[in-house]
Amino acid sequence: MQKIIPHLWFDKEAKDAAKFYTSVFDNSKINSITQIRDTPSGDCDIVGFQVLGYDFMAISAGPLFRINPSISFHTKCRTVEEVNKIWKRLSDGGTVMMEIGEYPFSKRYGWIQDKFGVSWQVIHTEGDVKLRITPVLMFVGHVCGMASEAVDFYASVFPDGKSHVFARYDKSEDPDKEGTVKYAQFNLNGQEFGAMDSARMHNFGFNEAVSLMINCSDQAEIDYFWKKLSAVPEAEQCGWVKDKYGVSWQIIPANMGDLLQTNPEKTTPVMLGMKKIIIADLVKAAEGL
Repeated sequence: MQKIIPHLWFDKEAKDAAKFYTSVFDNSKINSITQIRDTPSGDCDIVGFQVLGYDFMAISAGPLFRINPSISFHTKCRTVEEVNKIWKRLSDGGTVMMEIGEYPFSKRYGWIQDKFGVSWQVIHTEGDVKLRITPVLMFVGHVCGMASEAVDFYASVFPDGKSHVFARYDKSEDPDKEGTVKYAQFNLNGQEFGAMDSARMHNFGFNEAVSLMINCSDQAEIDYFWKKLSAVPEAEQCGWVKDKYGVSWQIIPANMGDLLQTNPEKTTPVMLGMKKIIIADLVKAAEGL
């Protein structure tokens, strides 16, 4: 099972979005569609799907949060033709962030926000590509300039985590401050992530609409990540935390879906009343105790 899974929050479009992505990308499929009933947002559809073999989750849970480009998905393509094919499909109803074309770092690249609000950086990458999807965090506003610190922090939280800054802005690249991060990479549990600072004017920042779900093997692991990542107590709810940079995480048991689908009339209310997930309490609820 993929340890860290990007989670997308939609108003009502989770199923439609998953169907769209599985039509856009090869080696993609919908893994599961379930529903949680009687939440504060009503009945919520939960969809598990894959893009290029990489796991995502999506939920339809009302208009509380809106997806924005602060977290985008770097999509590595083996050929220019593949870049063009994906770009054409994502362009239907999408908004261009950076025009498709040749750049110093790639002979074919473009950044687009699709019709559901999700941002994709589609790039031709030379050589053998194993991990085709890389979530990329863009540090803007009050956290601009903190990308270097953040990638080191995330690498310290996960066992065997690694971080490396590949490029920094120089003094001629206003408004970005010299020495801040143009692109960095960090690896968590064998998964690749990217980070960058941007001092340009943006009307968005990190929020709960794109979160990172950590599948934990036991209560001790939940307790560990909760202690390390939770920095905003008022954001703690149902396994969700917000770290000191504003990035949202969901710290859950790997079998969360099975626990909630076993006796859901009991397990769902118990889960909704939790901040940190307590596995033993969910098991008791599932058993009707």
